[in-house]
Amino acid sequence: MSEEEKKKPAAKAKKEKPPAVEDKPFPEFIENHYIPAVKKALEEEGITDLDVALVKAKFPPSLQIAEDCWQVTGSWQGGARKFNIYFPQEDIKGQKFFSWAANGTQPSAIEGFLGDERRITLDLLVFGVVQRLNAQKWLALN
Repeated sequence: MSEEEKKKPAAKAKKEKPPAVEDKPFPEFIENHYIPAVKKALEEEGITDLDVALVKAKFPPSLQIAEDCWQVTGSWQGGARKFNIYFPQEDIKGQKFFSWAANGTQPSAIEGFLGDERRITLDLLVFGVVQRLNAQKWLALN
């Protein structure tokens, strides 16, 4: 070993970054991160009786799609207000859809949800729900 090599400090080991929560398996991400974050965000908007769950179910009958897909379902006011986020590919980065319904009716429309976004993050997915419900004038501050 030369004198110069002896004087150089040893290179520090690079710390490995933990994987992003968005890279976790789909059910784990939804159950452990997304649902709690949606509940918290909507509670901050004044919704106190919110029920949110991950279910595997069919699309609304109006779409005439027979397959089941993963859905995040939310409801409050005794079920009078409901929303669904559909994940046909079991992947938060894949295609997603959003629907809402009031007073026990079936959703009349299903819209694309965050389809133009390049990078899907937990915060963006939560923001998308709050934004859609706010557009319906369903949040306390409207």
